[in-house]
Amino acid sequence: MKKPNVLFLFSDQHKASVVGYENHPDVRTPHLDKLAKEGTQFSRAYSQDAVCVPSRCSMMTGLYPRTLGCLNNGDRTEAMKKALSLPSALQANGYHTAAFGKRHTFLGCDEGWSEVAGHLPDESPENYLTWIEAKGLGDVFARDWAAEWGHCPPGSIREGQKRPPSPLSAQVSELPPDATMEAFTAQHTIAYLKQRSEDGKPFFCWANFIRPHQPYTPPAKYMKRFDSSKWGRGANANDGIAKPESFDENPDHLPPSLRRQREAVDGTWCLQRCHEEEQLFRHALACYYACVEEVDQLIGEIMSALEASGLAENTIVIYGSDHGEFVGAHGMMEKCAWGHNVYEDSLRVPLIMRWPQHIREGVVCDGLAELVDLYPTILDFCGAEQPASPFALAGQSLCPVLKHGAAINRSFTVSENWSQASIVTPQWKLGHWLDPSPFADRDYRAFGDQLFDLEHDPYEMHNLLKESGNEEVVAELKQTLHQWLATIPDGCERILPQP
Repeated sequence: MKKPNVLFLFSDQHKASVVGYENHPDVRTPHLDKLAKEGTQFSRAYSQDAVCVPSRCSMMTGLYPRTLGCLNNGDRTEAMKKALSLPSALQANGYHTAAFGKRHTFLGCDEGWSEVAGHLPDESPENYLTWIEAKGLGDVFARDWAAEWGHCPPGSIREGQKRPPSPLSAQVSELPPDATMEAFTAQHTIAYLKQRSEDGKPFFCWANFIRPHQPYTPPAKYMKRFDSSKWGRGANANDGIAKPESFDENPDHLPPSLRRQREAVDGTWCLQRCHEEEQLFRHALACYYACVEEVDQLIGEIMSALEASGLAENTIVIYGSDHGEFVGAHGMMEKCAWGHNVYEDSLRVPLIMRWPQHIREGVVCDGLAELVDLYPTILDFCGAEQPASPFALAGQSLCPVLKHGAAINRSFTVSENWSQASIVTPQWKLGHWLDPSPFADRDYRAFGDQLFDLEHDPYEMHNLLKESGNEEVVAELKQTLHQWLATIPDGCERILPQP
Protein backbone atom coordinates (compact mmCIF):
# COMPACT_ATOMS: atom_id res chain seq x y z
CA MET A 1 0.00 0.00 0.00
CA LYS A 2 1.26 3.45 -0.88
CA LYS A 3 2.24 5.53 2.13
CA PRO A 4 -0.29 8.27 2.93
CA ASN A 5 0.62 11.93 2.93
CA VAL A 6 -0.09 14.10 5.97
CA LEU A 7 -1.32 17.69 5.69
CA PHE A 8 -1.38 19.18 9.18
CA LEU A 9 -3.29 22.49 9.22
CA PHE A 10 -2.54 24.28 12.46
CA SER A 11 -3.60 27.56 14.01
CA ASP A 12 -2.48 29.41 17.12
CA GLN A 13 -4.77 30.19 20.05
CA HIS A 14 -8.03 29.00 18.45
CA LYS A 15 -10.71 28.56 21.08
CA ALA A 16 -12.40 25.23 20.35
CA SER A 17 -15.96 26.59 20.49
CA VAL A 18 -15.34 29.45 18.02
CA VAL A 19 -16.33 27.45 14.94
CA GLY A 20 -19.50 26.91 13.00
CA TYR A 21 -19.73 23.18 13.72
CA GLU A 22 -19.97 23.96 17.46
CA ASN A 23 -22.82 26.38 16.72
CA HIS A 24 -21.00 29.56 17.58
CA PRO A 25 -23.48 32.46 17.39
CA ASP A 26 -21.21 34.81 15.42
CA VAL A 27 -18.59 32.87 13.49
CA ARG A 28 -18.94 31.07 10.17
CA THR A 29 -16.36 28.43 9.27
CA PRO A 30 -17.76 26.57 6.24
CA HIS A 31 -14.46 24.92 5.31
CA LEU A 32 -13.73 23.62 8.80
CA ASP A 33 -17.37 22.52 9.02
CA LYS A 34 -16.92 20.57 5.79
CA LEU A 35 -13.72 19.00 7.09
CA ALA A 36 -15.51 17.93 10.28
CA LYS A 37 -18.40 16.49 8.25
CA GLU A 38 -16.01 14.47 6.09
CA GLY A 39 -13.95 13.17 9.01
CA THR A 40 -13.93 12.72 12.77
CA GLN A 41 -14.07 15.62 15.20
CA PHE A 42 -12.74 15.29 18.74
CA SER A 43 -14.99 17.43 20.90
CA ARG A 44 -12.82 17.02 24.00
CA ALA A 45 -9.24 17.36 22.82
CA TYR A 46 -6.86 19.01 25.26
CA SER A 47 -3.56 20.82 25.02
CA GLN A 48 -0.82 19.59 27.35
CA ASP A 49 0.00 23.21 28.25
CA ALA A 50 -1.97 26.32 27.26
CA VAL A 51 1.23 28.11 26.18
CA CYS A 52 2.66 28.07 22.64
CA VAL A 53 6.17 26.60 22.91
CA PRO A 54 5.47 23.90 25.54
CA SER A 55 2.32 22.81 23.70
CA ARG A 56 3.98 22.66 20.30
CA CYS A 57 7.16 20.97 21.53
CA SER A 58 5.07 18.43 23.43
CA MET A 59 2.93 17.68 20.39
CA MET A 60 5.88 17.42 18.01
CA THR A 61 7.77 15.01 20.29
CA GLY A 62 4.83 13.05 21.71
CA LEU A 63 6.12 13.83 25.22
CA TYR A 64 4.53 15.67 28.11
CA PRO A 65 5.91 19.16 28.85
CA ARG A 66 7.29 18.03 32.23
CA THR A 67 9.30 15.29 30.51
CA LEU A 68 10.79 17.91 28.21
CA GLY A 69 11.27 20.31 31.14
CA CYS A 70 9.44 22.86 28.98
CA LEU A 71 6.52 24.63 30.65
CA ASN A 72 7.30 28.17 29.57
CA ASN A 73 8.01 29.73 26.18
CA GLY A 74 11.60 30.46 27.22
CA ASP A 75 12.50 26.99 28.52
CA ARG A 76 15.38 25.21 26.74
CA THR A 77 16.55 21.94 28.27
CA GLU A 78 18.77 18.91 27.66
CA ALA A 79 15.64 16.80 27.28
CA MET A 80 14.50 19.06 24.44
CA LYS A 81 17.85 18.49 22.73
CA LYS A 82 17.53 14.70 23.02
CA ALA A 83 13.87 14.41 22.00
CA LEU A 84 13.07 12.83 18.63
CA SER A 85 10.67 14.99 16.66
CA LEU A 86 7.81 13.67 14.55
CA PRO A 87 9.29 15.07 11.31
CA SER A 88 12.61 13.37 12.15
CA ALA A 89 10.81 10.05 12.61
CA LEU A 90 8.94 10.48 9.33
CA GLN A 91 12.10 11.49 7.48
CA ALA A 92 13.69 8.24 8.65
CA ASN A 93 10.72 6.46 7.06
CA GLY A 94 11.15 8.07 3.66
CA TYR A 95 8.98 11.16 4.02
CA HIS A 96 9.66 14.64 2.68
CA THR A 97 8.86 17.11 5.47
CA ALA A 98 7.99 20.79 5.31
CA ALA A 99 6.82 23.50 7.68
CA PHE A 100 5.39 26.86 6.69
CA GLY A 101 4.52 29.73 9.02
CA LYS A 102 4.94 29.85 12.80
CA ARG A 103 6.66 26.74 14.19
CA HIS A 104 7.71 28.02 17.64
CA THR A 105 9.51 24.75 18.41
CA PHE A 106 13.16 24.48 19.39
CA LEU A 107 16.20 22.21 19.65
CA GLY A 108 15.38 18.53 18.97
CA CYS A 109 11.68 19.38 18.90
CA ASP A 110 12.30 21.38 15.71
CA GLU A 111 14.56 18.99 13.82
CA GLY A 112 13.77 16.87 10.78
CA TRP A 113 12.53 19.45 8.28
CA SER A 114 13.39 19.07 4.60
CA GLU A 115 12.01 22.52 3.87
CA VAL A 116 10.91 25.50 5.98
CA ALA A 117 9.63 29.03 5.48
CA GLY A 118 8.90 30.75 8.78
CA HIS A 119 7.38 34.05 9.79
CA LEU A 120 10.42 35.70 11.39
CA PRO A 121 14.10 35.83 10.32
CA ASP A 122 15.24 33.69 13.26
CA GLU A 123 12.98 30.88 12.00
CA SER A 124 14.39 30.59 8.48
CA PRO A 125 16.19 32.62 5.78
CA GLU A 126 13.01 32.48 3.72
CA ASN A 127 10.47 34.22 5.91
CA TYR A 128 7.46 36.47 6.00
CA LEU A 129 9.37 39.65 6.90
CA THR A 130 11.60 39.52 3.80
CA TRP A 131 8.55 38.49 1.74
CA ILE A 132 6.43 41.43 2.91
CA GLU A 133 9.30 43.91 2.51
CA ALA A 134 9.75 42.74 -1.08
CA LYS A 135 6.11 43.67 -1.65
CA GLY A 136 6.74 47.17 -0.29
CA LEU A 137 4.34 46.57 2.61
CA GLY A 138 6.77 46.25 5.51
CA ASP A 139 5.64 49.47 7.13
CA VAL A 140 1.99 48.45 6.90
CA PHE A 141 2.76 45.16 8.62
CA ALA A 142 4.79 46.97 11.29
CA ARG A 143 1.62 48.82 12.26
CA ASP A 144 -0.15 45.49 12.78
CA TRP A 145 2.68 44.04 14.86
CA ALA A 146 2.75 47.13 17.06
CA ALA A 147 -0.93 46.72 17.88
CA GLU A 148 0.20 44.35 20.63
CA TRP A 149 3.85 45.14 21.23
CA GLY A 150 4.07 48.91 20.74
CA HIS A 151 7.11 48.54 18.50
CA CYS A 152 8.12 47.19 15.09
CA PRO A 153 8.88 43.46 14.68
CA PRO A 154 12.31 42.12 15.67
CA GLY A 155 14.54 41.35 12.72
CA SER A 156 12.85 43.94 10.52
CA ILE A 157 14.56 47.02 9.10
CA ARG A 158 12.40 49.05 11.51
CA GLU A 159 13.39 47.11 14.62
CA GLY A 160 13.42 49.36 17.68
CA GLN A 161 10.97 51.91 16.26
CA LYS A 162 7.98 52.52 18.53
CA ARG A 163 4.41 52.56 17.25
CA PRO A 164 1.19 53.00 19.25
CA PRO A 165 -0.46 49.77 20.48
CA SER A 166 -4.23 49.25 20.35
CA PRO A 167 -6.60 48.43 23.22
CA LEU A 168 -6.73 44.64 23.60
CA SER A 169 -4.29 44.39 20.69
CA ALA A 170 -7.16 44.71 18.19
CA GLN A 171 -7.26 46.79 15.03
CA VAL A 172 -8.20 46.33 11.39
CA SER A 173 -5.19 45.69 9.16
CA GLU A 174 -4.46 47.80 6.10
CA LEU A 175 -2.74 44.87 4.40
CA PRO A 176 -4.41 43.37 1.33
CA PRO A 177 -5.80 39.88 2.04
CA ASP A 178 -3.10 38.19 -0.05
CA ALA A 179 -0.26 39.77 1.97
CA THR A 180 -0.97 38.66 5.54
CA MET A 181 1.04 36.09 7.48
CA GLU A 182 -1.87 33.69 6.94
CA ALA A 183 -1.69 34.25 3.18
CA PHE A 184 2.08 33.59 3.30
CA THR A 185 1.43 30.20 4.92
CA ALA A 186 -1.35 29.32 2.50
CA GLN A 187 0.56 30.32 -0.63
CA HIS A 188 3.64 28.33 0.38
CA THR A 189 1.50 25.31 1.27
CA ILE A 190 -0.36 25.41 -2.04
CA ALA A 191 2.90 25.65 -4.00
CA TYR A 192 4.28 22.75 -1.98
CA LEU A 193 1.28 20.55 -2.76
CA LYS A 194 1.80 21.17 -6.46
CA GLN A 195 5.47 20.15 -6.16
CA ARG A 196 4.60 16.96 -4.30
CA SER A 197 1.97 16.01 -6.87
CA GLU A 198 4.72 16.10 -9.48
CA ASP A 199 7.36 14.02 -7.66
CA GLY A 200 5.06 11.51 -5.93
CA LYS A 201 7.12 11.31 -2.73
CA PRO A 202 5.10 10.91 0.50
CA PHE A 203 5.10 14.08 2.55
CA PHE A 204 4.34 15.57 5.93
CA CYS A 205 3.41 19.25 5.65
CA TRP A 206 2.83 21.38 8.75
CA ALA A 207 0.98 24.52 7.64
CA ASN A 208 1.01 27.00 10.53
CA PHE A 209 -1.25 30.02 10.86
CA ILE A 210 -0.34 32.54 13.56
CA ARG A 211 -3.97 33.67 13.82
CA PRO A 212 -6.24 33.98 15.67
CA HIS A 213 -3.42 34.70 18.16
CA GLN A 214 -2.99 38.38 18.95
CA PRO A 215 -2.36 40.94 17.62
CA TYR A 216 -5.90 40.58 16.32
CA THR A 217 -5.42 42.41 13.02
CA PRO A 218 -7.66 40.95 10.30
CA PRO A 219 -7.90 42.56 6.87
CA ALA A 220 -10.97 44.74 6.36
CA LYS A 221 -12.43 42.09 4.05
CA TYR A 222 -13.10 39.80 7.01
CA MET A 223 -14.36 42.51 9.37
CA LYS A 224 -17.21 43.66 7.14
CA ARG A 225 -19.60 40.94 8.26
CA PHE A 226 -19.42 41.81 11.96
CA ASP A 227 -21.48 44.50 13.65
CA SER A 228 -19.65 45.31 16.87
CA SER A 229 -21.62 48.46 17.63
CA LYS A 230 -23.86 46.68 20.16
CA TRP A 231 -24.51 43.47 22.01
CA GLY A 232 -26.98 41.43 20.03
CA ARG A 233 -28.26 37.97 19.30
CA GLY A 234 -25.22 37.15 17.20
CA ALA A 235 -27.42 35.72 14.45
CA ASN A 236 -24.95 35.40 11.58
CA ALA A 237 -23.04 38.30 13.14
CA ASN A 238 -25.35 40.88 11.54
CA ASP A 239 -27.30 41.85 14.64
CA GLY A 240 -24.58 42.80 17.04
CA ILE A 241 -22.01 40.62 18.79
CA ALA A 242 -23.36 37.99 21.15
CA LYS A 243 -22.13 38.60 24.70
CA PRO A 244 -20.12 35.62 26.03
CA GLU A 245 -22.06 33.81 28.77
CA SER A 246 -19.53 34.52 31.53
CA PHE A 247 -18.54 37.99 30.33
CA ASP A 248 -19.93 39.77 33.41
CA GLU A 249 -18.50 37.32 35.95
CA ASN A 250 -17.32 38.92 39.19
CA PRO A 251 -13.51 39.41 38.96
CA ASP A 252 -13.22 38.20 42.56
CA HIS A 253 -14.00 34.69 41.28
CA LEU A 254 -10.81 34.67 39.20
CA PRO A 255 -7.33 33.58 40.28
CA PRO A 256 -5.27 36.52 41.59
CA SER A 257 -3.19 37.23 38.46
CA LEU A 258 -6.26 37.11 36.25
CA ARG A 259 -8.19 39.36 38.62
CA ARG A 260 -5.43 41.98 38.55
CA GLN A 261 -5.33 41.84 34.75
CA ARG A 262 -9.12 42.09 34.63
CA GLU A 263 -8.91 45.29 36.69
CA ALA A 264 -6.21 46.96 34.54
CA VAL A 265 -7.10 50.35 33.08
CA ASP A 266 -3.86 51.13 31.22
CA GLY A 267 -1.69 49.49 28.59
CA THR A 268 -2.59 47.12 25.77
CA TRP A 269 -4.54 44.74 28.04
CA CYS A 270 -6.69 47.43 29.65
CA LEU A 271 -9.56 45.10 30.44
CA GLN A 272 -11.30 47.26 33.02
CA ARG A 273 -11.30 50.20 30.64
CA CYS A 274 -12.75 47.95 27.93
CA HIS A 275 -15.50 46.79 30.29
CA GLU A 276 -16.36 50.43 30.94
CA GLU A 277 -16.15 51.26 27.22
CA GLU A 278 -17.70 48.04 25.92
CA GLN A 279 -17.37 49.07 22.29
CA LEU A 280 -13.61 48.47 22.66
CA PHE A 281 -14.26 44.93 23.87
CA ARG A 282 -16.82 44.16 21.17
CA HIS A 283 -14.35 45.41 18.57
CA ALA A 284 -11.69 43.04 19.93
CA LEU A 285 -14.13 40.11 19.80
CA ALA A 286 -15.03 40.96 16.21
CA CYS A 287 -11.33 41.14 15.27
CA TYR A 288 -10.71 37.70 16.80
CA TYR A 289 -13.72 36.25 14.99
CA ALA A 290 -12.58 37.79 11.70
CA CYS A 291 -9.13 36.22 12.18
CA VAL A 292 -10.80 32.82 12.58
CA GLU A 293 -12.78 33.36 9.39
CA GLU A 294 -9.61 34.38 7.52
CA VAL A 295 -7.92 31.12 8.57
CA ASP A 296 -11.02 29.18 7.52
CA GLN A 297 -11.09 30.84 4.10
CA LEU A 298 -7.43 30.02 3.47
CA ILE A 299 -7.93 26.45 4.63
CA GLY A 300 -10.63 26.25 1.98
CA GLU A 301 -8.13 27.40 -0.63
CA ILE A 302 -5.56 24.85 0.53
CA MET A 303 -8.15 22.07 0.43
CA SER A 304 -9.14 23.08 -3.11
CA ALA A 305 -5.48 22.90 -4.11
CA LEU A 306 -5.19 19.47 -2.49
CA GLU A 307 -8.14 18.24 -4.56
CA ALA A 308 -6.71 19.78 -7.73
CA SER A 309 -3.36 18.08 -7.08
CA GLY A 310 -4.95 14.63 -7.19
CA LEU A 311 -3.52 13.85 -3.74
CA ALA A 312 -6.66 14.19 -1.63
CA GLU A 313 -7.65 10.51 -1.53
CA ASN A 314 -4.29 9.49 -0.09
CA THR A 315 -3.74 12.43 2.24
CA ILE A 316 -4.57 12.51 5.94
CA VAL A 317 -5.78 16.03 6.74
CA ILE A 318 -5.62 17.21 10.33
CA TYR A 319 -6.78 20.50 11.79
CA GLY A 320 -5.77 21.56 15.28
CA SER A 321 -4.47 24.37 17.47
CA ASP A 322 -1.89 24.61 20.24
CA HIS A 323 -4.29 26.08 22.84
CA GLY A 324 -7.34 28.31 23.10
CA GLU A 325 -8.05 31.69 24.64
CA PHE A 326 -10.76 33.51 26.59
CA VAL A 327 -12.36 35.65 23.83
CA GLY A 328 -14.49 37.47 26.41
CA ALA A 329 -15.19 34.50 28.68
CA HIS A 330 -14.84 35.44 32.36
CA GLY A 331 -14.52 39.02 31.14
CA MET A 332 -11.00 38.24 29.88
CA MET A 333 -9.10 38.40 26.59
CA GLU A 334 -6.03 36.48 25.42
CA LYS A 335 -4.95 33.31 27.28
CA CYS A 336 -3.37 34.95 30.37
CA ALA A 337 -1.18 31.88 30.83
CA TRP A 338 0.92 33.46 33.57
CA GLY A 339 -2.01 33.21 35.99
CA HIS A 340 -3.79 29.92 35.30
CA ASN A 341 -3.87 26.67 33.40
CA VAL A 342 -7.38 25.54 34.21
CA TYR A 343 -10.17 27.05 32.11
CA GLU A 344 -11.66 25.15 29.17
CA ASP A 345 -11.36 28.33 27.10
CA SER A 346 -7.57 27.88 27.05
CA LEU A 347 -7.12 24.13 27.48
CA ARG A 348 -9.64 22.63 25.04
CA VAL A 349 -8.60 22.76 21.38
CA PRO A 350 -10.22 21.99 18.03
CA LEU A 351 -9.11 18.68 16.51
CA ILE A 352 -10.37 17.15 13.26
CA MET A 353 -8.94 14.29 11.20
CA ARG A 354 -9.98 13.24 7.69
CA TRP A 355 -8.77 10.50 5.34
CA PRO A 356 -11.30 9.27 2.76
CA GLN A 357 -12.13 5.56 3.09
CA HIS A 358 -9.97 5.19 6.20
CA ILE A 359 -11.32 7.61 8.83
CA ARG A 360 -14.99 7.51 9.75
CA GLU A 361 -17.01 10.39 8.37
CA GLY A 362 -19.30 12.77 10.23
CA VAL A 363 -18.35 11.39 13.64
CA VAL A 364 -18.02 13.36 16.87
CA CYS A 365 -15.84 11.59 19.43
CA ASP A 366 -16.37 12.86 22.99
CA GLY A 367 -13.57 10.83 24.59
CA LEU A 368 -10.62 12.60 26.21
CA ALA A 369 -8.00 13.15 23.52
CA GLU A 370 -4.62 14.85 23.91
CA LEU A 371 -2.30 16.60 21.48
CA VAL A 372 0.44 14.09 22.39
CA ASP A 373 -1.77 11.46 20.74
CA LEU A 374 -1.05 12.90 17.29
CA TYR A 375 2.54 11.60 17.09
CA PRO A 376 1.68 7.89 17.60
CA THR A 377 -1.50 8.26 15.53
CA ILE A 378 0.38 9.63 12.52
CA LEU A 379 3.12 6.99 12.79
CA ASP A 380 0.43 4.31 13.00
CA PHE A 381 -1.47 5.54 9.94
CA CYS A 382 1.76 5.95 7.96
CA GLY A 383 3.03 2.48 8.85
CA ALA A 384 6.15 4.18 10.17
CA GLU A 385 8.47 2.90 12.86
CA GLN A 386 9.83 5.23 15.49
CA PRO A 387 13.64 5.33 15.36
CA ALA A 388 15.60 4.83 18.57
CA SER A 389 14.79 7.48 21.16
CA PRO A 390 15.66 7.97 24.85
CA PHE A 391 11.97 8.56 25.59
CA ALA A 392 8.84 6.44 25.21
CA LEU A 393 5.89 8.19 23.58
CA ALA A 394 3.38 9.47 26.12
CA GLY A 395 0.24 9.47 23.98
CA GLN A 396 -1.83 6.72 22.40
CA SER A 397 -2.70 6.06 18.79
CA LEU A 398 -6.20 7.19 17.93
CA CYS A 399 -6.33 4.92 14.87
CA PRO A 400 -8.73 2.39 16.49
CA VAL A 401 -11.06 5.31 17.28
CA LEU A 402 -10.78 6.83 13.83
CA LYS A 403 -11.09 3.56 11.90
CA HIS A 404 -13.46 1.46 13.95
CA GLY A 405 -15.12 3.67 16.54
CA ALA A 406 -13.30 2.22 19.53
CA ALA A 407 -13.42 4.23 22.75
CA ILE A 408 -10.40 6.26 23.82
CA ASN A 409 -8.77 4.35 26.64
CA ARG A 410 -8.33 7.31 28.99
CA SER A 411 -10.24 8.21 32.16
CA PHE A 412 -8.53 11.57 32.71
CA THR A 413 -6.17 14.03 31.08
CA VAL A 414 -3.67 16.44 32.62
CA SER A 415 -2.58 19.84 31.36
CA GLU A 416 -0.01 21.93 33.21
CA ASN A 417 2.13 25.01 32.98
CA TRP A 418 4.57 26.45 35.53
CA SER A 419 1.78 27.70 37.78
CA GLN A 420 -1.07 25.22 37.71
CA ALA A 421 -1.80 21.60 36.78
CA SER A 422 -5.35 20.60 35.90
CA ILE A 423 -6.77 17.11 35.87
CA VAL A 424 -9.85 16.67 33.69
CA THR A 425 -12.29 13.76 33.74
CA PRO A 426 -15.50 13.35 31.71
CA GLN A 427 -17.36 15.33 34.41
CA TRP A 428 -14.88 17.03 36.74
CA LYS A 429 -11.89 19.33 36.59
CA LEU A 430 -9.50 20.16 39.41
CA GLY A 431 -7.02 23.01 38.98
CA HIS A 432 -4.15 22.50 41.44
CA TRP A 433 -1.50 25.16 42.08
CA LEU A 434 2.10 24.00 41.74
CA ASP A 435 5.08 25.07 43.85
CA PRO A 436 6.21 28.68 43.39
CA SER A 437 8.57 29.47 40.54
CA PRO A 438 9.82 32.80 39.18
CA PHE A 439 6.53 32.99 37.27
CA ALA A 440 4.12 31.90 39.99
CA ASP A 441 1.67 34.20 41.72
CA ARG A 442 2.39 34.27 45.44
CA ASP A 443 -1.31 34.87 46.22
CA TYR A 444 -2.52 31.56 44.80
CA ARG A 445 -2.27 29.70 48.12
CA ALA A 446 -4.83 31.98 49.74
CA PHE A 447 -7.06 31.72 46.68
CA GLY A 448 -6.93 27.93 46.72
CA ASP A 449 -7.49 25.23 44.14
CA GLN A 450 -10.43 25.19 41.73
CA LEU A 451 -13.03 22.47 41.20
CA PHE A 452 -15.55 22.63 38.36
CA ASP A 453 -18.42 20.33 37.45
CA LEU A 454 -18.17 20.51 33.65
CA GLU A 455 -21.41 18.63 33.17
CA HIS A 456 -23.54 21.12 35.13
CA ASP A 457 -21.34 24.21 34.86
CA PRO A 458 -19.83 24.20 31.35
CA TYR A 459 -18.77 27.86 31.61
CA GLU A 460 -16.83 27.22 34.85
CA MET A 461 -18.35 30.00 36.90
CA HIS A 462 -18.81 28.10 40.17
CA ASN A 463 -15.77 26.87 42.09
CA LEU A 464 -17.11 23.95 44.12
CA LEU A 465 -13.90 23.16 45.98
CA LYS A 466 -15.15 24.23 49.41
CA GLU A 467 -18.78 23.23 49.03
CA SER A 468 -19.84 20.34 51.22
CA GLY A 469 -20.42 17.02 49.52
CA ASN A 470 -17.44 17.30 47.16
CA GLU A 471 -14.72 16.16 49.58
CA GLU A 472 -14.50 12.67 48.12
CA VAL A 473 -14.28 13.96 44.55
CA VAL A 474 -11.52 16.41 45.48
CA ALA A 475 -9.53 13.78 47.37
CA GLU A 476 -9.75 11.30 44.50
CA LEU A 477 -8.75 13.88 41.87
CA LYS A 478 -5.82 15.10 43.97
CA GLN A 479 -4.57 11.57 44.55
CA THR A 480 -4.82 10.70 40.85
CA LEU A 481 -3.10 13.95 39.87
CA HIS A 482 -0.20 13.48 42.29
CA GLN A 483 0.25 9.89 41.16
CA TRP A 484 0.44 11.11 37.57
CA LEU A 485 2.85 13.93 38.42
CA ALA A 486 5.11 11.52 40.27
CA THR A 487 4.97 8.87 37.54
CA ILE A 488 5.64 10.91 34.40
CA PRO A 489 9.38 11.30 33.69
CA ASP A 490 10.43 14.74 34.89
CA GLY A 491 12.97 16.76 32.96
CA CYS A 492 12.65 19.81 35.21
CA GLU A 493 12.77 19.09 38.92
CA ARG A 494 11.42 22.44 40.06
CA ILE A 495 7.93 21.70 38.72
CA LEU A 496 7.26 18.57 40.78
CA PRO A 497 4.96 19.70 43.62
CA GLN A 498 4.50 18.14 47.03
CA PRO A 499 1.10 16.49 47.72
